[in-house]
Amino acid sequence: MSELELTTIARRVRVEYDEMPGLVLTIPQAARLWRLEKSVVEHVMASLVDAEYLRQSPRGFVRRSFSH
Repeated sequence: MSELELTTIARRVRVEYDEMPGLVLTIPQAARLWRLEKSVVEHVMASLVDAEYLRQSPRGFVRRSFSH
């Protein structure tokens, strides 16, 4: 997958979390919701966690980070 495609998907994920700030998903749930391969979702979510936009709980739930 190209860097442009990953950037587009990351933008889409940000929009979803902005529109629904209480959204909490696991990686498999997100993959089903957005009809993407699990590996793509893992990559995008990890990059958004690294950017501190999202946070992932020890149990694997990903939610919006409001630390900024």
